[in-house]
Amino acid sequence: MLFIFAAAMTTLFMMDVEKLGRRGESYLLLLASTLGMNLMASASDLVMLYLAIETTSIPLYVLSGFMVDDEKSTESGFKYLLFGAMTSAVMLYGFSLLFGFTGTTNLYEIAAAIAGAQVSTVTALGVITLILVGLGFKVSLVPFHFWAPDTYEGAPTPVAGFLSTASKAAGFAVLVRLFFIAFAKNGLSPDWTTGLAVLATLTMTLGNLVAMTQTNIKRLLAYSSIAHAGYAMIGVVAFSDLGATSVIFYLIAYILTNLAAFGIVAVFSRVSGSDRIADYAGLSRRSPWLAMAMLVAFLSLAGMPPFGGFVAKVFVFAAAVKADMIWLAFVGVINSILGVYYYLTVLKVVYLYRMEGEAEESHPIPLTRPYGIALVVLSLGVLLIGTLFAPWFGASGAAALNLF
Repeated sequence: MLFIFAAAMTTLFMMDVEKLGRRGESYLLLLASTLGMNLMASASDLVMLYLAIETTSIPLYVLSGFMVDDEKSTESGFKYLLFGAMTSAVMLYGFSLLFGFTGTTNLYEIAAAIAGAQVSTVTALGVITLILVGLGFKVSLVPFHFWAPDTYEGAPTPVAGFLSTASKAAGFAVLVRLFFIAFAKNGLSPDWTTGLAVLATLTMTLGNLVAMTQTNIKRLLAYSSIAHAGYAMIGVVAFSDLGATSVIFYLIAYILTNLAAFGIVAVFSRVSGSDRIADYAGLSRRSPWLAMAMLVAFLSLAGMPPFGGFVAKVFVFAAAVKADMIWLAFVGVINSILGVYYYLTVLKVVYLYRMEGEAEESHPIPLTRPYGIALVVLSLGVLLIGTLFAPWFGASGAAALNLF
C-alpha cells in the first residue's frame, strides 16, 4: 500500500512535467518499478527476491535518464545504471554463495541451515557483507551512497522523489526480512548489529555534514535522504519487534514528507528553471501556500513536533534505547540537531529573504490541480501521523509481522 501510494503521488507530480508527463511510457515504467517493489517486500526466495530487485531497478535507470536532450539527466541515468549494475552483481554473488553453502534459496530454510551450523560464522558474515553491498546501494548507506546526489540532481524531480522514498522503503523491507529471518540464528546477530550500527552512524553523520554545504536544493535533499537512511537503520540495528515496527513507521512518515519536499521543488523549478537555494528568496510572498507546504515538509524532515518526522525519530531512538544501544540513540539525537540547521537555513531563505530588485507579488508561482491535490494530501498526512500516530503505529506493527 505504501509503494502504491508513493507511485500515485509521483504520477500526479509527473503529469505537468514537460517531456515526462505527456509520454505514456514513463507511467508504464513507474508501474513496472512499483510492481517490483511489491514483490521485493513479499519475496521469501532468493531467486524471486533478485528478480524483484531488478524489476524495480531497471525501469528506474531509464526514468532517471528520461530527458534525453538534457545532459544532466542522461548522466544521472548512466551513473545510476553503472553503479547499480556493479552492486547488483556483487549482491547476486552473495546470494549464489548462500545457495551454495545451504543448498536452498528459501529464506526460512536458509535460516534453519544457519541455525544448524551448516555455515560457519565467518562465512556467513562474508556473505552478509556481499549482500549488504547491493542493499546498501538501494537505501543509500555509506559508503554505497555516492550515486545519490548526482542521480537526484539530474533525474526529473518527480522521479528523484520516487527514488528517494519508495525505492528506499523497498530496500529496507528486504533488509528487515533478510536480517530478521535468515541471519538471526547461530549467534550472528551481535556481529551484524554492530556492523550495521557503525554504518548507521557513518551514514547519519556524513549525510548531515555534507548537506550543510549544499547550494542546490536537490543535492541537499539527496544528502538529507542519506542521513534519513541512517536514522531508519537504527530500527534495524535494534533487532526487536519495536525496532521493525519503528522502521516501517519511519518509512511511512519519510515517504509522505520527502515526496512533499520533492513535489515543492518540482513546482518551483518548473516555473523558475532553477534548483539553487538562493533563488527561493521571497517564495513566501510569491506563493504563500507553497511556502506553507515547504514549512511542513522541512520541519518534519528536521524532526520538529507536531509533525510526523518527530514521532518517527522518537520511535527509532526508543527502539535503540530498549535494545541497550543508548550510544546509538545519542548519536541519532546529535545528528538530528545538525539536520535542523540546514533545513532551517532553507526556510530562512523562503521566509526572510527578498527577491533582489523585484516585487515578489508580480512573480507568482501557479499551482496546477495535480500538484495542488498531491501537496495537500501529503501535507495533511504529515500532520496526521504526527498528531494521531497510534493507528499508524498499530498498522506499522501489523506490517512488520507480515515481513516475517
